[in-house]
Amino acid sequence: MTVHKVVIALGANLGDPVAALRGAVGALAGHGVTVTSSSSLYVTEPVGGPEQPQYVNAVVVGTTELAALNVLDVLQEIEQVWGRTREVRWGPRTLDLDLISWDTEVLDSERLTLPHPRAAERGFVLIPWLEAEPDAHLVGSGSVQALVEALTDGIDADVQVMAGERLT
Repeated sequence: MTVHKVVIALGANLGDPVAALRGAVGALAGHGVTVTSSSSLYVTEPVGGPEQPQYVNAVVVGTTELAALNVLDVLQEIEQVWGRTREVRWGPRTLDLDLISWDTEVLDSERLTLPHPRAAERGFVLIPWLEAEPDAHLVGSGSVQALVEALTDGIDADVQVMAGERLT
């Protein structure tokens, strides 16, 4: 079997977000995804959608033998276990898991777009990802370090590390 590198963004703003993110990371191993590095936990402002509480976000980098769509299935199954519903686009959620990249795959299907179509614009993905993987590269967009440096002050200011809080 071929081993693939995956980057997964995690977020939550309902219930106990820290427990949800940590629980999701724990569940990944039982579903064929080995986490090799992780970021700190970050408090971020919501982007889009209705008024809602701040998010707790993080990023993990890992490996898997699963195909990209199977990873998506795993992420959605873990979200369901944590009570995720999809009633309002960009609305509040108990857990949100996004497959940011799977190897260097470029894919645009009905179920999955890789790399994640808005990853290059989102400080709450880029800043934790850079922490978890300092030499990270986003296919089609370049170095994550350069993308972070290009963030506007407003976006960067909305992503704050939780003092002393690591994901794992």
